[in-house]
This record gives sequence, structure tokens and C-alpha cells, in this order.
Amino acid sequence: MAFGALAQGPVAFAATSQQAPPATAEPLPPVSPTPQSLTRSGRDVTVTGRVLLVADDTTDAAARDRLVRELRKHGADRVDIVTPGNVPKASAGLLTVRIGPAARPDVAEALGDVAAPDRAEGYALRVNASERGAQIALGGHDATGQFYAVQTLHQLFVRGDDGWKVAGAQAVDFPSMPLRGTIEGFYGQPWTHAERLDQMDFYGDVKANTYIYAPKDDPYHRDKWRDPYPTDKLAELGELVNRATANHVRFTFAVSPGGSICYSAPDDRKALKAKLQALYDLGTRSFSIPLDDISYTRWNCAADQAAYGQPGRTAAAKAQVDLLNDLQRNFIATHEGARPLQMVPTEYGDLTDTSYKQTMRATLDPAVVVMWTGTDVVPPAITNDQADGASKLFGRKVFVWDNYPVNDYGNTSGRLLLAPYDKREAGLSEHLSGIVANPMNQPYASKVAVFGAADFTWNDTAYDAKASWARAMAYLAGGDRRATDALLVFADLEHLAPTFGTTPWQSQAPELAGRIAEFWKAWDAGDRTSSVKTLRTYANEIEDAPAAIRAGSVEQGFAADAKPWLDATQLWGMSMVKTLDALAARQAGDKEKAEALLAESEALQKQARAVRVDPARNTWGKVQPKVGDGVLDSFLIQADIRLQLWDAAGGSENLALKGTASASSVEQNLDRLSARYVNDGQLGTRWASGYSDNEWVQVKLAAPAEVAAVTLAWEGACATEYQIQTSLDGTNWSVAATQHPDSCGNDVIKINSDSAVQYVRMQGVKRKTTWGYSVYEMGIYGSPAA
Repeated sequence: MAFGALAQGPVAFAATSQQAPPATAEPLPPVSPTPQSLTRSGRDVTVTGRVLLVADDTTDAAARDRLVRELRKHGADRVDIVTPGNVPKASAGLLTVRIGPAARPDVAEALGDVAAPDRAEGYALRVNASERGAQIALGGHDATGQFYAVQTLHQLFVRGDDGWKVAGAQAVDFPSMPLRGTIEGFYGQPWTHAERLDQMDFYGDVKANTYIYAPKDDPYHRDKWRDPYPTDKLAELGELVNRATANHVRFTFAVSPGGSICYSAPDDRKALKAKLQALYDLGTRSFSIPLDDISYTRWNCAADQAAYGQPGRTAAAKAQVDLLNDLQRNFIATHEGARPLQMVPTEYGDLTDTSYKQTMRATLDPAVVVMWTGTDVVPPAITNDQADGASKLFGRKVFVWDNYPVNDYGNTSGRLLLAPYDKREAGLSEHLSGIVANPMNQPYASKVAVFGAADFTWNDTAYDAKASWARAMAYLAGGDRRATDALLVFADLEHLAPTFGTTPWQSQAPELAGRIAEFWKAWDAGDRTSSVKTLRTYANEIEDAPAAIRAGSVEQGFAADAKPWLDATQLWGMSMVKTLDALAARQAGDKEKAEALLAESEALQKQARAVRVDPARNTWGKVQPKVGDGVLDSFLIQADIRLQLWDAAGGSENLALKGTASASSVEQNLDRLSARYVNDGQLGTRWASGYSDNEWVQVKLAAPAEVAAVTLAWEGACATEYQIQTSLDGTNWSVAATQHPDSCGNDVIKINSDSAVQYVRMQGVKRKTTWGYSVYEMGIYGSPAA
């Protein structure tokens, strides 16, 4: 995908972190990652049909080849490569591009007063239109800097009235963090070889320099770590190493022996070094030893107890340090070009000082890079103070393994995580050695968050999550306006970002939620016709987004990754349109038409709930894809209830919010799972019961009411059978409905109530799991009794 199209794209991306051009000049195209400095140098220059490219043996080959491709793609029919001393005298009028080390005399002269940074991977760029002809200078501090200069240049191509031009710009740029990229560290189906090759090209595009190969379900990474890779798999890894190198990405090979290694056994250490040597022979120069997700309170062999003592935190740290120091000093240090060893500690996600961390801090070789996930497995935020604290605990700047957008755990069931990379504090570059994002099992969909992570780690102080998110969509859409807008609409419906706890760290569908809130405000104020028209326009965008995404401009891999979610989104969008039309018809006095439209909407909702992620790449299996859950479906419920109660009250409200909840039990008496969370209006909290079938949760309404519907938003521990019961006095109960849901999701139970009630209960009959019942939210819709 070419960034150059971003300048022609649909979304007005604010370059607030880039220096503003003179008032008389055209604004520069947006560049991602955001450069440290990007300003206007003068007028745009034309890409001539013949271009002179001045390069020599100090020019990075990958940068040169990419530059040639970009020039040819943007108007150059012929690119002549010449050395600095052999520029033709008759070159006046031709665009001349110089690329190489910033200190090379001709590059330095062309850069003029644009000084290249003395920083690893840094570069300087200058586009200059002069009387002697148009010149572009690309000077790198090192080979990677040259490559990144080209990556910036190809975003500066703009289409003029008479062909392609290059925006008159100058840049001085370098990464804020040394290590930037991803760790393929999830559980479930690993990426395919073709998908990994594509990822290496993507990382090159976004100036990410690190890819850590650590798929949990590769048997040779974890369970069979002693065994050499089969010949065909080794050949694939070799091709992947080469593709990564061509994109200036450090292929980092990780092997995780902690589940079975005998730390003190010479044969195990020999096997581990042989595994690393096989990848070194393929060209790998970065290595990692993850020791996460293992037991460190037992030994795998009796010899380790004799060598390190009784199992426990201190002994485990001693054994691990002994192994890691051996690898750093007797493998890494003895292999030319090998970079410092990386490791993931067993205690990787907190800020508590323990004997394990104390031993690590005191005895681990200072060269070893320690990874840390934040204050939790999935941290809702990472602050400078937290990073400082972690660095002090391990005695070095930590390297963050950021578990976003990974979706391999229970709270992500049925979800694509398409919210922007966010809640990481500006200034972290002063406290970390880098960040790698742990992506989803869906590699192409992961590009949304990884794009942002690359942007943040390149220039964290200038990072704008919202602007970067829009640019990520434009990147995936190849700059196509309609497709970019469709991706933004779709991603809003996949915005919820869970943690391992009960509270998501990013909310679901904030754009849609805001529009719905404005709709009901206008509707209740009497502005019903225009409010329906406005929201219906956006509902049409939801309905149309899947087709626009599949039309061809968006990467095909993204459409494949998102297929079940796109299928469901179209149905939910169609349902929303029908419901809005039903509201409009009822407002116009056509009750029969409203009822017919509502029936169509309900049929579409049923189809949407029947969609399954199949085949499933994730460990959560064939589940219903979640689309705008808690927002879009809640709107449909509320609209449905208002239509049902039109004559009685002109609408309905969620009466549960003003009620008082109680339950038969609470799981392990944990306050965070207590009954009051079932009607707090927050989908990030929940009630959970004890572990038996005959459990219940109920809400006492603030006053008796005529109830029309009950909604239940289930967590993964749901019911295969339950009843909705109602009561006026809390003693005498009636069964209003019996339900047999086929999956855990959002249930809508309509009730034909002839009399007022004050208590509504979900009475469990049979559990789906060995756990109890767990409900995020219980809604009770109706009108207070007269």
C-alpha cells in the first residue's frame, strides 16, 4: 500500500504535531509516523519523465530499490542510476535524487542547512526547487535511516494538474524509541507464512524495526523447544528472516523452554544454544527467551533443586538468571552482530517488588533486555511513573510487551479490536527501551492498532490517537475516500477494548453512541422528523460499510479477517434503518406500516445473531461476532419498546437504572461481582453468582410499573435455560417468560404484562458452564404505573 495516496484521501487529517507551513504555502501531506520535524522548504517539484538517481555502494540497497519503484509509480518513465562523480552535465531540467549516508559530500551539499540527526535510524530529507533544477536529498545516519527517508518521501508525492509532484518539504527525523513493532505472542492459530511475509512489508512501511517470533501454539517454540525445526519450516523461517531484513526489521527469534527445561543440565543448555544457532545461521541476529506463563514454584528436574535450592521465587530467579547470563555471555557475545538477549520474566505484569525481582535486579547481566506488560496483563494505561517503577524493579529500562490488540482471552470472545492505540502516556520514550504490540490472530485487522503503536513509538510526544487512527484506515484503504470512511464507521462498531477484569479500557462505538444520545435528546424534545433523518443517514453508512470495504480498495486480507463481522454489520445496519423507518411511520400515524417495518427489523436482528465466526482462528471458537454490542442493539431495543408503548406513554425508559438489585449469591463474595453492578448502566461491570443452577438476580423498581421487555447482556458464563419472573410484593412470583438461548449474548425478552409489578428476576434453571451465571447488565423497559 502506498502512503502517497493519503494526500488525496477523504479524511481531513490534522497534522497538529507537525510544524505549520507558511501561510502562503499549501499544507504538506500528512506523514506517518509523525516526523520529529517536517516543514516546507519551498514549492513542490515536478517528477520528470526521466529522473537521475545518484547512489553508490554506500547507499542502502533496499532503500535504493524502493526509491526506484516509487519514482516509477509516480511519473518517472526512466530512472537512471549514476554515481556521485558521474552525473551527466546535460542533466538540467531533470529531477535529481541523491540518496546515501548524510555525510557523503554530495548528499550533505544537497541537504544544505538541513542537518541530519546523530541518532540511530535517523535521517534528513530536503526537496529543493532551484534555478539549477529540482533536487531531492535523502541522507541517513545509517542504512536504516536511508530506508526510512524513502518511506517518508513516498508519502510526499502529490498529484498536480499536470502530473505527479513531490511536496516541497524538509525533514529531520529519528525514532524516539529504539525498539518498535510487534510480538506474535498469542495463543491460538498462528499466522501463516504468507501473512507473516506481508507483515514484514507493513512494518517497513510504518518504520517498525522489530518483529518477535513467539507464537504460543508453534510446538517448536514451546513444548518441543529442544527439537530442531523440520527442513521445510526452517526454509520458511529463512525466507521470513530475509524479508524482514529487506524491510530493516529485526527478526527476533524467541524460544520458550520454561515449561520443561532443567536449568542446570548441560544437555538442555546445549540444545537451547543449538536452536538459536540454527536461526543465527539463517541470518537472525536478535533472540528472546520468554519465561512467561510457566510455573516457577516447582522444578522440572531434581538437579535444579540441588543447584538452586527449594523451589520458590528466589530459587527460580537464580536458575533463570544462570541460564540467561550463560546465553548472553557465551552465545550472544560470541556471535558477530548479535544484539543483546531479550527475556520475559515470569513476573511480567505488576509493580510489586519481590525476591524474584530483587534477584533479577542484582544478578542479571546488564546487557539483557527485560520485557514487561504494564501493571496488568492487559493494561488500561501505561504511565511514565509506572514505566519508571518497572525500570527500577529490574535495574534497567524495560521493553514493553503491550497486550493490545491481542484477542486470545475470554473477554475478547467474538471481538475484533479496532480501536486506536491509546492511553499510553506521552514521554514514555524517556523511560522505556521500546514497545512491541501483541496483535490479534487476525493479522490484517491488527494493522489498525499496530499502525498507531508504530506512530506512538516513533514520536510519542507528538502522537494523536484519533488522527493516527484515521490515517491507519486510509492506509488500509489505499487512500480511497469511500473505503476509508467505511472503515472508520465499521471500526467504531469494534471499538470496545476489554481487559482481563470487568472494565474495558476503551468504550464501545463512541461515535454511534454519541449520535444515538443526540437522537433521543432531539426526539424527546419533539424534533422527531429531522432526528430520524439525521440518524438514518448514519444507519445507512453502517449498512453500506461492508460493501464499501469489500469493493476492492481495502486490503483483501482485512476483508477476509473481518468477514463474519462485516456480514453481521450489514444486517445490523439494515435492521437499524428499518427501525428508524418504523419510528417515522408511527410518528406519521401509520401504525400498520410501523409494525411491518419493526417485524422486518426483528427478522434482520435474528439473522445477525445467527452469524458465526466460522472457521474460527481464535481459541474462543465459533461464536457470534460482536458488533456495536451495548450500543446498536440497545438502541433497537429502546426504539422497539417505545413503539410498543406508544399509545400508553409515548415511549419507554430503562427502569432498572433507578432500581435496587439483589441476588441469591455472589461469586466468592467478591464485591466487584456484586448484584449492584447488574443495573449500573455499565457494560464493563457485571454480577456473577455462585456455582449452582438455582441462582437468581433481581431488581426492585423504584415504583410499580408496567413492564414491556427485559434485556440481559450475558458474559461467557450464561444460562442454557432461565426464567423471567415478576412480582408486585417480592414474595408472590409469576413466570413471565422461559428462555432457552443457544449462545451467550444479548437477550431481549418481551413481556405481555397486564398489571403493574415492582420486582423483576432472572431465575436460573440450567448453567452453560461449570461457573455460575454472569450478567453484565439487566435492563427493564416499561412505564411507571398510573
